[in-house]
Amino acid sequence: MSEKIKIDPYGFREYDARWLYKKNINDEGIANLGRGLGTQIKKHTKKNNPRVIVGHDYRSYSEEIKSVLKRGLISTGCNIEDVGLSLSPMVYFAQFYLDADAVAMVTASHNENGWTGVKMGITKGLTHAPEEMRELKEITLNQSFSKGEGSEKQIKNFDKIYKNNLISKNKIQRHLKAVVACGNGTAGIFAPDILRGIGCEVIELDCNLNWNFPKYNPNPEDLEMLRAIAKSVKENNADIGFGFDGDGDRVGVIDNTGNEIFSDKIGLLIARNLSGKYKNSKFIVDVKSTGLFSNDKILLKNNCETIYWKTGHSHIKRKVNTEKALAGFEKSGHFFFNQPLGFGYDDGINSAIQICHLLNNQNKMMSEIINELPKTFQTPTMAPFCKDEEKYLVVKELVKQIESFKKNKTEIDNQIISDILTVNGVRFSFEDGSWGLIRASSNKPSLVVVTESPTSDKRKKKIFDFIDDLLQKSGKVGKYDQKI
Repeated sequence: MSEKIKIDPYGFREYDARWLYKKNINDEGIANLGRGLGTQIKKHTKKNNPRVIVGHDYRSYSEEIKSVLKRGLISTGCNIEDVGLSLSPMVYFAQFYLDADAVAMVTASHNENGWTGVKMGITKGLTHAPEEMRELKEITLNQSFSKGEGSEKQIKNFDKIYKNNLISKNKIQRHLKAVVACGNGTAGIFAPDILRGIGCEVIELDCNLNWNFPKYNPNPEDLEMLRAIAKSVKENNADIGFGFDGDGDRVGVIDNTGNEIFSDKIGLLIARNLSGKYKNSKFIVDVKSTGLFSNDKILLKNNCETIYWKTGHSHIKRKVNTEKALAGFEKSGHFFFNQPLGFGYDDGINSAIQICHLLNNQNKMMSEIINELPKTFQTPTMAPFCKDEEKYLVVKELVKQIESFKKNKTEIDNQIISDILTVNGVRFSFEDGSWGLIRASSNKPSLVVVTESPTSDKRKKKIFDFIDDLLQKSGKVGKYDQKI
């Protein structure tokens, strides 16, 4: 008797799919996910035998999951081209380089061991957004699968092609000493080679592959990882420290003094650096990002426009694509570079390369460059608990309240609201450039709260108190994961 199908519907997230392997999804569930994805790819490409690039990250179970996923895809008629052990951006690159119809990357990114998932896409350079995820979920759970006869072939040594593509066009002249930390994840066999290839002196930190992640999870937002990089930067007197996540699409940055630089500030520095050469460009940033973009003097001087958009890598990627923006930056460390700098998808190593170019172009230390930005007081991302079935309604109600505060010119710390943005929750701004954000988390039962002020730490806190007061009055929120 064959295994009973297990596939938790909640594993279909807004822009990728993730489950605890065996607990929330089993092999037959994964095979069905492959059948669902294959059916969807055929529907959108209108081809009986679409070509699908497949890869996997370095976890003990990723390869077996990939082989079951491939079985499902092949049963619908997909022709698989397997590039082997990969980073997500390598799989995205392969779709362009091999001119394939779709991608499926088996990875749980930076999640703890036990998790698995798939990042997938059909249009080149884009991954599934909420509409595609909903459609995939429906096809898979209803088991309305297409049938066909597919095939499979292995693409050998594609990692070399990917590495050479990044190295060949990105050589730097300045001698830079870089700490490269990979948390024993897949980036360990890519990032050091590529950064050495462009001309950096590389100090490797946990770059040997070990799927038990003995030190910490490969996650550049994880304080343990950031502290380890900072320590190594100081011990080695390095110019910069880079930390890569499990599937290599995000990077965290530590400056030469051992301080972490928030990714939105790094994005602004890169945008400034690019704006001189690429005047009249557009940049996309997510709503959690610093308000400094909107009135930055260097970007304005070079006639560049910044658009604030929905948080989430597939949302920003799509917006970069539709706006033909030069780059996009997300506070979580996903950066997107469009032609001529990249193909529009998020690649943590390409992001690190752009930071090397920034240092190469300016004969200054990273700490000096960051100090040239106006100082702002910013909270971390705070997440108060709110039930999945209530969080969007709570935010909808708050949008109405904040709109009425603006209309009535209600003062918050002696400031009136000058601007409201509702593309993703509500972000309200004041004349001095201070702002607050409330949105629903796309992958957890919680809300997301961020505030920032260029004026004072006190104002940053006052805006948070104002938001917290509204949330407490709703009666629908619980404990925060962290709080100022």
